[in-house]
Amino acid sequence: MNLSLGQLLRGLAVVGFLVAWAVLAHSGSAGQGSADLSVLLGVAPIGAALGLLLWRASHPLLTGCGILVLLGGLAWLWPTLRQNVPLLFFIQHLGTNLALATLFGRSLLGGGEALITQLARAVHHGEISPRKRRYTRRATLAWTFFFLANALVSAGLWLFAPLAVWSVFANLLSMPLLAAMFVAEHIWRVHALPPEERPSIPQVIRAYRMHSRTAPPAEPT
Repeated sequence: MNLSLGQLLRGLAVVGFLVAWAVLAHSGSAGQGSADLSVLLGVAPIGAALGLLLWRASHPLLTGCGILVLLGGLAWLWPTLRQNVPLLFFIQHLGTNLALATLFGRSLLGGGEALITQLARAVHHGEISPRKRRYTRRATLAWTFFFLANALVSAGLWLFAPLAVWSVFANLLSMPLLAAMFVAEHIWRVHALPPEERPSIPQVIRAYRMHSRTAPPAEPT
């Protein structure tokens, strides 16, 4: 896969941002640096996720009121959050992994298709082989277990290990573990599927964007 200079620079910028975020989060969890910056780092992913859900709501009044309540609640809780930065990062890490485990795992329930199977259909314009259907379902299950395991380890370390040990796992090892999971899944895919059924990374990204755009919006109440 050939990358343009612009794509390479954007990729390096993303990696640099993630590394800086992890280091600052680890520092904040240890009680170092600016408490306000640590709180901002801690609430940003949660606020972004809630804001996106509100933005996807089909009722403008509901969206506006929800955003105002979110901002007001954040301003009201800010002094408390400044005194509980490690707990904030724990909730963020635990909640993110549980939410992702739910996203992948719920697609395995009932009569619907697994999440990665849906993405595979988007890549291949609706047509996938039975072998790829089995593989994508198992891959969805593997990602579900990965995020659940992260959540369980995080909770265990938070309860029974020193704070510094938990922070190393949650803040410094999250991205390397995620990258290792991607590599492991890629190796598995190479052995499980023939070349013509293996999507490239750009195809996967396009499929995810298409899947996100075609997801039904929330029904108005």
